[in-house]
Amino acid sequence: MQRPDRWISLADEALFAIDRRMAMLERMAILAIFLLGIGNFAMHKAVLESGHPLIGQVPWFVHMMGGRITLLFEFLVLLAALLLAANGWPGLAWGYLAYSALNGLAAWLILTRRV
Repeated sequence: MQRPDRWISLADEALFAIDRRMAMLERMAILAIFLLGIGNFAMHKAVLESGHPLIGQVPWFVHMMGGRITLLFEFLVLLAALLLAANGWPGLAWGYLAYSALNGLAAWLILTRRV
């Protein structure tokens, strides 16, 4: 019969293997969210500089600081996604991917003047 100390040691080894896989998953999620965030900022800036008539129809507070208030909001969304992914929510990368896809669709519609 094995001693209880050996059982604890075996349990610790199993947990460490899972921890290493989760740490890798979290790092990959953070990298994916960061790269998607760069794309979101690029699309957002392109839309702001497009001169599309829809940009003129947004509320007055959006025009403060030349529309940079919307970039601040974009940054806060990115920061929240990165912080959540770094603190044990790596699945949030899928949600941020969906958000980025919707941003991409909206940017494409605006930049190609389909709306």
